[in-house]
Amino acid sequence: MAAAERPYNVLFLCTGNSARSIMAEAILNKLGRGRFQAYSAGSSPAGQVNPFALELLQRDNLATEGLRSKSWDEFAAAGAPHMDFVFTVCDKAAGEVCPVWPGQPMTAHWGFEDPVAFQGGDEEKRRFYSHIFMQISTRLHLLLSLPIDKLDRLRLQEELHAIGQKAAI
Repeated sequence: MAAAERPYNVLFLCTGNSARSIMAEAILNKLGRGRFQAYSAGSSPAGQVNPFALELLQRDNLATEGLRSKSWDEFAAAGAPHMDFVFTVCDKAAGEVCPVWPGQPMTAHWGFEDPVAFQGGDEEKRRFYSHIFMQISTRLHLLLSLPIDKLDRLRLQEELHAIGQKAAI
């Protein structure tokens, strides 16, 4: 997997890279505490972080500096960080043809409902974003509990897939 002297690099992909993948990036960077370095990107970036996602991250004291909506092409280019894991967090991105990631990272689909598409008033939206945030956090805690360095590639792939199949909260 990754070299012992560096953290595991994880890329979360979504179409717009404005909410789910951004939240996953921020959560894992806090929970991973140097063991993981998370990034996010989209196939058709929205161009800005969704204000409800940003508000939620700030409320939960997660670092938001440097978070931005960006294209996945940045991570397929020469000089980009080598990815150990790539997770799609929306069904639309999972169905798209992704760039070829150098080094054959482990991949899995961890679909979550799209909070940006949620219809309702601001308080209803905040509750829905919190719900999705908790689902993402739950799956990331499961990832963090895996003995990654003790699992062979096939078993690790099975575990990553199983995390994506966990029922929503």
